[in-house]
This record gives sequence, C-alpha cells and structure tokens, in this order.
Amino acid sequence: MSDFFDDDPRRPGPGAGRPRGPGGGGPLATAGSPSRSRALLITGGVLVLGFMALSGLSTFWTERLWYQSVGFGGVFTTLIWTRVVLFLVFGLVMALVVGLNIYLAFRFRPIFRPASPEQTSLDRYREAVTPMRKWLLIGVSLLLGAFAGSSASGAWRQYLLWRNGESFGTNDPYFGRDLGFYIFDLPWLHYLVDFGMAMAIIGLLAAGLVHYLYGGIRLQGSRDRFSGAAAGQLSVLLGIFVLLKAVDYWLDRFDLLTNAGGLQTGMTYTADNAVLPAKNILIGIAAICAVLFFLNVWRRSWQLPSVGLALLVLSAILLGMIWPGLVQQLQVNPTEADKEAPYIEKNIEATRAAYQIEDSEVVPYPADPTLPPQELAQAAIDSPGIRLLDPAVLPQTFEQRQQVRGYYSVAPVLDVDNYTINGEERDVVLGVRELNQAGISAGSQNWANLHTVYTHGYGVIAAYGNQRPADNEAVLTGQEPAWAETDIPPRGQLTDLFEDGYEGRIYFGENSPTYSIVGKASEDATDVELDLPGGSSSEDEADTGGSDRTTTYDGADGVEVGSLFHKLLYAVKFGEPNIVLSGRVNENSRILYDRDPAGRVEKVAPWLTVDSDPFPAVVDGRVVWMLDGYTLSDQYPMSQKESFEEMTDDALQDDSPFQTLPTDDINYIRNAVKATVDAYDGTVTLYEWDEEDPILKAWMGAFPGTVEPRSEIPEAILNHMRYPEDMFKVQRYQLGAYHVTRPGDFYEANDRWEVPPDPNNQASLQPPYRLSVPSADESDMFSLTSVYTPVNRDNLAAFVSVDADATQDSYGTLRVKRLGSSSQIPGPGQIANQIASDQAVTQALLPYSRETNTTVVNGNLLTLPVGDGLLYVQPLYSLRTSGEGNFPVLRFIAVSFGEEVGVGRTLGAAIYDVLDLDGMPSDTPRGAAAPDDDPAPEPDPDEGETPEEPPAESPGATVEELLQQADAKFEEADQALRDGDSVGWARAMEEARELVQQAVALAGGIPSDG
Repeated sequence: MSDFFDDDPRRPGPGAGRPRGPGGGGPLATAGSPSRSRALLITGGVLVLGFMALSGLSTFWTERLWYQSVGFGGVFTTLIWTRVVLFLVFGLVMALVVGLNIYLAFRFRPIFRPASPEQTSLDRYREAVTPMRKWLLIGVSLLLGAFAGSSASGAWRQYLLWRNGESFGTNDPYFGRDLGFYIFDLPWLHYLVDFGMAMAIIGLLAAGLVHYLYGGIRLQGSRDRFSGAAAGQLSVLLGIFVLLKAVDYWLDRFDLLTNAGGLQTGMTYTADNAVLPAKNILIGIAAICAVLFFLNVWRRSWQLPSVGLALLVLSAILLGMIWPGLVQQLQVNPTEADKEAPYIEKNIEATRAAYQIEDSEVVPYPADPTLPPQELAQAAIDSPGIRLLDPAVLPQTFEQRQQVRGYYSVAPVLDVDNYTINGEERDVVLGVRELNQAGISAGSQNWANLHTVYTHGYGVIAAYGNQRPADNEAVLTGQEPAWAETDIPPRGQLTDLFEDGYEGRIYFGENSPTYSIVGKASEDATDVELDLPGGSSSEDEADTGGSDRTTTYDGADGVEVGSLFHKLLYAVKFGEPNIVLSGRVNENSRILYDRDPAGRVEKVAPWLTVDSDPFPAVVDGRVVWMLDGYTLSDQYPMSQKESFEEMTDDALQDDSPFQTLPTDDINYIRNAVKATVDAYDGTVTLYEWDEEDPILKAWMGAFPGTVEPRSEIPEAILNHMRYPEDMFKVQRYQLGAYHVTRPGDFYEANDRWEVPPDPNNQASLQPPYRLSVPSADESDMFSLTSVYTPVNRDNLAAFVSVDADATQDSYGTLRVKRLGSSSQIPGPGQIANQIASDQAVTQALLPYSRETNTTVVNGNLLTLPVGDGLLYVQPLYSLRTSGEGNFPVLRFIAVSFGEEVGVGRTLGAAIYDVLDLDGMPSDTPRGAAAPDDDPAPEPDPDEGETPEEPPAESPGATVEELLQQADAKFEEADQALRDGDSVGWARAMEEARELVQQAVALAGGIPSDG
C-alpha cells in the first residue's frame, strides 16, 4: 500500500518540540496583534468569498427567473445541465488522469537514490513538497480539471449537434460520406481527440516532474537516466499521444474538404494528390511509433521509440510540407486551370447549394428603353416602388416633427414595410417612437423616474415612401413627409386598419431602458408610469385637460420582484440598493430587463444568429418586432468560406452585439427561423421557416418545444414577413463570383462582379434597398434590391433583386438582370457624379448651397428597371446646420436615364425634364409650377409664418407670375399646417386655388391630370 496519503514519518508528533509556557501547561504566549491580523484576514476573506458567492447566485438565479418568465425555462435547463455535465465529466476525467499519474509517479519512486549534486540540490524541494503532497495532488488535479471542464463546457454546441444530428441526404464527392458527418460529427470528434492529446501531454508533464523530483529521472546520470517505473509510465503516455495523433491524421483527411486558402475552399489538385496520400502515410507511421512506445514498457530502451518518433517528425515535414509544395510548383502552377478545373467545378456546385443561390434566375437585360418617351415617363411615374424618402436621412425629420417630447426617439435608420391602404399596396417608411431617457431633463433623472416612471415609448411614426399621401396624390417637395401615422395617441392610416386602433405602448424595443420596475401595490393605488404626455395631440388635450396620463403595465413578461430575496438578487445584479430600499418596489412589482428584441431571441435560441435589422410591424392591433434567425456552419464540404462580417458590411450596417457566431468564417447559411417579439409584453415566438434544414432539425431535437411549426404562423404575421437583409447581403456577395458556372471562366475571373461603394460613403458598400419592382408577370413585387459593377470598374454590370414577400410562392427567388458585356450603363458612383455636376441640379440647389447655415444632403441613390431601361432616382435634401430643432427637408428629385440627368420638385417633373417632355406630368400637385419653372426655396419652418399676400387679381399678371404667387400660398399653407394653425391653412389654400384658377383662365385652360 502506498504511503502517499500517510503522514510524513519525519513530521514531529502532536505537541512534540512545541515551546511550553512557564507553567508547562500551554504554548508560549505571543503578542495579540498577529492574532487580530489573522482574524481580520479571515474575516475579509469570508466577506470576499460571500460576495462572490452572492454575485454568482444572483447571476444564475435571475437568469433562471428570466427564462421562466418568457416561457423558455426548458432552454435554460438544457443549457445548464448540458454545460454542467460536460464540465463534470471532462473535468473529472482530466483530474483523474493527472492525479493518477502523479500518484503512480510517487508510488513507484526509487527507494534508493545514488548520491549526486543533482539529487542533493533536489533534497530541499523534496522536503518542502513531501509534507504537503496530498494537498498538492488534490489542488493540481482539481485546478487542471477545472480548466478542462471549462473548455468542455464551452463546446456544448458541438456536443448537442453531434448528439442530435441527422443525415443531409447528400454525400461528398471524395469520401462518399453524408454531409451531416462533416457538420455534426467531425467537430465533436476533433474535440475529443484534441482533449485526449491534451490529457496525455499534461499527464506526461505531471508524471515527468514527479519522477524527476524523486529521482526516477536523473538528467545528469551517465547511464540509467530513467528508472524502470518512469520509463514504463512515460512510454505509455507517449504511446497514447502518438496513437491519438494517428487518429488526428485520419480526421485531418476530411478537413481537406473544408480547408480555406489557396484558389478556393476545399479539395484541390495538390490536396488530392499530395496532402491526402501524405496523411494516409503519416497515419501508418504514427501507429507504428505508438506500438514502439507501448513495447518500451517491457523493453525499457528508448532507441526504437526515439527512431520512430524522429521518423514521424521528419515524415511530417517532408510529406506534409515539402512534397505538397513541390507538387504545387512543378505540376499545378504551369497548367493550373486544367489541373484545378474538376475541383473548381465541385466548389461551384457546393457553394451555390450552401448559400442557396443555385436557383437564381439570370436573364439578359438590354437596358435600352423601347417605349415612347411619354409612355416611359408615365410608367416611371406610376411605379409604386420609387421611394423618395431615405430611411437613413429621415430619422431626424421624424423626431423633430413627430417626437412630441424630448424623451422620445426613433432608430438611426428607419425601416421600410408594405401595407394595404385604401385597397392599394403602399411602401411605408416607419419607426417606433421609443423612450430615450437621455432626453429627460437633468433634474428629473433620478432612480425613481428612470426606472419606475419613464418605462416605455409610444406608437409608430410612418410616412409613405413615394411622398404621396393616402389618396396617392403627389405632394411637392419642400413640404413635410406624407404622413401615414402620427401623434400620441397614434392616428393615421395604420391606426385605421384596426377597428379599435392598436396597442401603442412600447416596453420592448431597441432602445428600451436597461430595466424598469412596474406594477402597483393594489388596484386602487395610483398609476405612476408616464403613458401619454399631456397635450400630445388636440384630442388628448381635450380628454386630459393637458395633464400627463399614467398607466400600469399588465403584460405577460416580467419577473416578480416583490419578495425580499428577489429584491436582493436584483439589487446585486444591477448594483442598485434602491431596488431593496424604495417604496416603489411593492409586493406586486415586476422587473422588465433584457428588452432588446434581437437580444431576447438570441437568449431563448442561443444557437441562432439573428439578423442585424429587426423591424416593427403593426399587426392585429399590436406592434410586433419581426426578426430572422440563421443557422450557420463553416463545415459544409467544398463550399467557399468567407467572413460573415465582411459579407454583410455596408454603409448602413450596425453590428449587432447579439450575433453569437461560433466562428466568423462561414460556408453555409439558412434562414431557418422567423421570430416575433411583442413590443408591449415581450412575448417571443419562434417559427420554423426552412423545413428542410438539417441543422434546424438538430437544434429542435436538442431544445424540443421551442420552435413552432411553420403552419402555425398567423396570416397577419405572414403578411409582414420579409426576406432578411443579412441573408441577401451574403448571397449577393457570393453571387458576384458564383454566377459563373463554367470552371474555366471562373478560374480566369473575367466575369466577376462586386457591390459598388455607396456614393454617399465611399468607404462602405452600397446597402440593399427595399422597393417594389416589376416581377416576372409584370406585377409589382416587394423586393430587396442591389446592383453590381464589374470588378475594378465603375459601369453597371447587373441589377439583382430577391422576391421579399413571404406570402408569395416566389419568395426567396433571386433575379439577376444582366447587362451585356459591351454595355456602358453608368454605375452608381458615375451617376452620383453626373447628378452632382449637372448644371440644372446645381442651379436648383444654389439657394441652399450658398447659404452659410444650410447644407445639401444627398439621399439614397436608387436603381430600378423601368420600361426595359434602368432609372436612377436620388432625393435631394437641405439641412440647416445652425441652431436647434433642425431636420432635413426634401427639396428636389434628381433622376437619370442613360447619360441624361433631370431634376424637379416631383418625380414626374424630374422625369419630364430628363426625357425633355413638354406639359405637366400626371403627378403634378394642383397649383404647382410647371416642370421647367425654378421654384424658390421654401421659407424655413423655424423662421415663422410667411406674411400674408392677397390673391393677385391684376389683369396684367402673366401665367407664370400667377403660378409663382400660388406656389407661395401653398407654401404658406404648409407652414400654417406645421404650426397647427388650421384657420390660416384653410385661408392660404383658398387663396392659392383662386390664383391657380386665374392662371388657368388666363392660359386658356391648360390641361392637367393632377
């Protein structure tokens, strides 16, 4: 029996040698200060450990409560138990291996050690270690076990996919294995082998150190440097390591199908004809080397194992590095196109399948309008997809005109959706009026206000994308957006879609407070949450007498925080003692936190990567956040591997902190899940979208009951589900190269496309735009659109769109309109330069650009197919740069057909200008000036009301003068409307109509369709 766990025989017995006091009855008395210091240290240590334990308990328990409150307690349970079991199993195995090797090395230490300077110098270390050997063994084993357990706990994704994976139904072209082996099995097998090799190495180091310390290994000896026990133990450990290395070589063979670098991802000629045979040879050498180490347990001679190990290292260098390099240089490079053609073909097929671009429809597009100019103009004017409001420019306008109070705000980039209004499909630019606590006055920013009073935003702000109101009649630029939804309480066409309006309170949004505490002590208690600010609209002011209206949250989400235990937990979690001390936290209180829609979806489905652009929709009387979740992998055989961040980066990209990618490089993506988050009560619902995705099926097996079947999607929700932006960005990135399907052309790269830089931000790519564009049957399809230019050139190569309406059978179809190779249609950058340098545009913008405190803001440059041609449209805004309360105002529309540029106050006017047409376009508002007129700048909305001018009745006035006076009156009416002066608006409108009638009579009745 080993004496490892026995007391050191050299240690004195109890009381031996201990100094006695004068009476012989106890230890020698010492000063009190060391005892007090020791007591203080112990007390401090206990307090620190107690605080750490409380913090850990707070984190764990509050997470458990949150998952239960949202109805996904099973996800938390599965995650915790999976990670705990992995931690315990792998940690225990590592601890046992390390502890066993230390124990065996000590147990079989030499009894007699020859005297030598080396052993003499080690004596003092042995004397220090031996008395504490038990604690060292336990401590070192547990520490290394904890590190190993932590590593295994972090591999929960690989483990769950391995355990729940299933077949893809497709085999790889080289090893004949189902693709599920590479995605589900191979990563976990690699982890197990790597873990085994790490155990062998750590066990080897631990055993070697103990053997050296106790004389089993004598480095300075002339012979017999290893004792028999040391040689045997180390031989076994080295044999296990080399044997596992052989298994690692076997697994590395399959990695050749997913290795990045070189010409393309996956197998290449060199990998197939040099690297793969080398791996097979190295497997055999490593296996022989392992046998030699195992035999050394009996032979106790290092000669053969050393030769075998040296042969393995030399072979790894010669076969794994030098031979492939020679094959690449001497065989491949001289005729690379021919050698690599079969491998490129497999890469093309796999990449197009993995990114779902294999069914993209590429058709030639002449980009040469065949319609007569008048018909072409009318086709463009009638197109519902020409969005004149830029979602990246308008947030400031939305806030200044519809903010209502300084503590409300909208997202930095607005969203675009599609609604049926008055029987027509209308593109709408919208944003949620969220709470922005930074806008609360400094004196009111106390804990009670921030966390119990200002708890939520209210309503949606929306405007029609084509700058036409509900009746679809055109509105001149220089006026406010054509609002579809305004005010608090909300009113407008979105409210009118529902008999009782919609629930406007926004407790869960992208800018919601970190946490809010809601709920009142009793039904009779006073509501404290600010709901409707007093006088926010005329109707509200009449109802409330101008005072604020309060409310109390009664939604589904929220963790009960009434008990002292829960108060204490959340006080620790948020570092806020007021949660325990404040009277606002009562027995019925609930706490709302983790309120960002994307963050909520990521938490309940930690295996998803959520699209970076959640968007709101008003559905069934609720504001609902719509999100898309992706299943990703970097293990799809032969598919091209690229950075997800690089593929999705553009001028509008706002990197989401909730994207939980196992790796940034991916070569497989599926829009597997569509999710909704209720903006009022936080309810999260996941719907299965890609019913064929094996990765989604694996995760649904790991977390049963978390994803609803696709058939359960309500129709009203389905009507607002859209094709996700990040998915489209990834596909357009890959399609730029992989629209080419012939290996020879692909290798030559003579037909590659790229997404052009954004004309307004050359450092970033142009983002995709949501527009309604003509589909294959000539009807308008709500789509995501983008364009390509040839690599390193600026002219246009293709227009790409994807059918984005989830209710349509064609949803997800990629459509590419390819321009001819000889086409020289200008690209976005060239068109932007043409617009900026056009004399008419410069002249129109001159009144704004020459003002000291005003700047011109270029809106998004849209590209649309119209009448077999391509139409570019760019809204132009003016923005005051001094003072407060400034916002962009849409002034002009610039358009381009081919090489020509036109500009006007309406889209029709700009199109008539570019096509050099006479007359008034059909979208000219009543009373507007003719297209060729150069309208004067609108008076600044912040400069007060325009002085009244009586209607001109002079018989000597010309038509042009009368129309200019009418235009001024229309502007005066707009200003009165902004100021809330309904009487002044009606008077100015009536005077403007009289002036228009006089002009028409004087001109002999100019026809107009406006």
